[in-house]
Amino acid sequence: MKITWLGHSGFRIEVETAVLLIDPWLDGNPMFPSDRRAEAIAGTTHILLTHGHGDHSSSVVALSKEIGAPIVGIYDLMSHLAEKDGVEVIGFNKGGTVTLNGAKVTMVNAAHSSSIGGKDGPVYAGAEAGFMIAGEGETIYVSGDTDIMADMEWMADYHKPGIGILSAGGHFTMDMDRAAYAARRYFKFHTVIPCHYRTFPALAQDAAALKAGLPPGVRVIEPEVLEPIGF
Repeated sequence: MKITWLGHSGFRIEVETAVLLIDPWLDGNPMFPSDRRAEAIAGTTHILLTHGHGDHSSSVVALSKEIGAPIVGIYDLMSHLAEKDGVEVIGFNKGGTVTLNGAKVTMVNAAHSSSIGGKDGPVYAGAEAGFMIAGEGETIYVSGDTDIMADMEWMADYHKPGIGILSAGGHFTMDMDRAAYAARRYFKFHTVIPCHYRTFPALAQDAAALKAGLPPGVRVIEPEVLEPIGF
């Protein structure tokens, strides 16, 4: 299994025989090196989308058409993209599980918002979500953009993820202190990877507070763009 950061909240996850791109904001992302785009998308089987905001979704339609990979996410938004843009989609909803090339992806709750830009302002884009991705003996919790939720208690107990990819930049999501609180109160991670940080000045620029707030033995990996993390 390999997890590769694409900057901001974007990830490439290679698990089982799937190559999953999560929220791949490649065009206009100040952290993503455009000259390495081919490397980032090579072999992609599916594109997972947590919600509609442009810093997560703005690249996915063009990317899906370019590489022929379906977009996977909440039913409302997937239906909209299929009808409006003619892309292949797999729409499901919270509590549902889809199997993608051997990886089992379950949609779980998040506490945020979800919209896409319209000519008269933001347009509802289905509810925000996270994912539990199970394969190769591991379960990865991709929080999506979220704050702390009481739902994290049952999600952790039921799915038992060992790896947490947590939004932690603050301002729009949990900050590093809140992500640390959520991780130590609800989860038993062996590895935590922060995201949704360093992209803009308003966001956290390092994960020092996250590291300081977690119990001994929990590894915090501050990812570097396009440097794979192996498990």
